[in-house]
Formats: sequence, structure tokens, C-alpha cells
Amino acid sequence: MAIAMTTKMTTTTTTTMPFVALFFVASLALHHAPVNAAFDVVGGPSSRRDVLKQTLTTSLSFVFPLMPLAQEAANAEAGRLGGNMPDPDLPPDAVRSYLQYRIPLQTSADFYVFELQELLKDTSDYGEVNVLFESKNNRGQGRPSRIESEFSNVFRIIGLSMPPDIADEMRDAQFKFERGAQMVSQATAGIRRDLPVEIAPDTVEKALAGWDLGRKGINEFLTALNSATGLSEMKTIPAPGPNQFAEYGRSRKRYVDLKKKIKLCQNRGGPNLSQAWGQLMVSGYLQDSCGIPDMESYFYQ
Repeated sequence: MAIAMTTKMTTTTTTTMPFVALFFVASLALHHAPVNAAFDVVGGPSSRRDVLKQTLTTSLSFVFPLMPLAQEAANAEAGRLGGNMPDPDLPPDAVRSYLQYRIPLQTSADFYVFELQELLKDTSDYGEVNVLFESKNNRGQGRPSRIESEFSNVFRIIGLSMPPDIADEMRDAQFKFERGAQMVSQATAGIRRDLPVEIAPDTVEKALAGWDLGRKGINEFLTALNSATGLSEMKTIPAPGPNQFAEYGRSRKRYVDLKKKIKLCQNRGGPNLSQAWGQLMVSGYLQDSCGIPDMESYFYQ
């Protein structure tokens, strides 16, 4: 098996690397970022911004050594896009952050509308929801919850790269999302299928109200991002209703298929083998062996 893999790695080009590597590297790195990374900041307004940006970037690169691959992918994509680049007046860091995180962020929005919304409609699924808000401790190192790593941390990183006026708008959107997430967490806390507890009649209503507030925060962030880049590539989440998925314009079927294939690949190694995973992603072997779709195609639905 090792020989076969080596052969594949040496003969496959790296043209498929940017989007597959970008998605996995950015997602796994954010998932391992310290939960307190955005809060241990001192100093005035200017130093606060610089220190926070440095803290987040350093923590991501330290915990997940493959983060530079995602940056290289973003740089390669910037050169390939040509005329379809973000507003040239944006700071270089903002352009890089956008190219690096747009696919994970849109995929997280897919999760929010296609998966989390459905889980909140049935209290028997609230055990799965509880896990999304759990911060974990790994050998003394705090790990953020999935909700924080896939939304709040991405919002912070992109916002810190933007000009101050846009950053302020994005920060307000982030706070709105986090208020909604807190409402969901409070409404679903302690409710599990295997744990008999009294469930208030308005539990589902409160959970969905929190989801909707979070949806509005996500939409405000994506709208600000589209305005800043001038590309309008990020798709916002429509309000709940019978035509919600159609109005969203993205495929639930493709999301479910992507989720299954990512899970299959994780079962073949997972985050603990991140270095080896990085080599497979660079070679294109990961995409070939697991059938993960081209992430550019997935993004541009």
C-alpha cells in the first residue's frame, strides 16, 4: 500500500491541490485553534488589532503545521483568477484571507442551513447539537467548539484583515451571530435522547429563534464581505420557508455527498495524521482515493 501511495504521489500533478488542501487545512486548523486566542489581548485599539491578528495566525500555524499549504493555495488561486480578483483597493492581507477562507465559510453556511436547522426541529437530535457547542481539552490545550471554530474564528480572521470601517461592520455581524448561537446553546443544553429530562413546550421555538438570529448575523457578514471584495460570490441564507433551499441556490444533495466523502477520508487517518494527510492532499491522491469533488466546482454552484 505504501509503495502504491508513493507512486501515486510522485506521478500526480498538484493542480487539484488548492481547493482540496484549502478546505481541509483551513477547517482542521481552525478546529484546533485555542479557544482563548481571541481574548487574551491587552493594549490600545491599534495594538489590540495587531496582537489579536498575530495571536490567531500564530496559533493556527503552530497547532496545524500545514496551514502554509492553505496560504500557498490561496496565492496560486489569486494568480489563476486573473480578472475575477477581489477589489484591488483591499489590503493584500484581506485578499489573501478572502481567497483562503471563502470555501470553508460557504461550506459552513451550507451546514448551518442544511443540517443544523433540521437538527433543531426535533428535540431527540439535541444531543448532536450539544456537541457542536462543546469546547474540548486536549492535553491541557483548549480547543474551541465546532461552532466557534467554523464561524466565529473565521469571522475574526477575515475581519482583522479588512480596513477598519469594514472590520467594524463584520464584528457587529459576528456578535449578532454569537448571540444567536448562545440562544441555541441555552435552549438545547442538557437535552439528549438517552437522558430523560423535562422539555419546555417552547424549547424548539427558542432554539429556532436563536438559529434565525444567527442566520441574520451570517448574512450580514457575508453581505459585508461581498461588498468589500466587489465579487458577490458568497451566498446568504434565506429565511425559513417552503422555498428556502431553492432560494438559497445551493444543492443540499451535493452538501450531503461532500460530508459523506469527507467522513470517509477522515476515517482513513484523520487529524492525528495531519502531516501525512497534507502530503496526500498536495499530490492529489486524497481526491482520487476518496472521490472528494473539486472544491472550486462545489463553491461555484
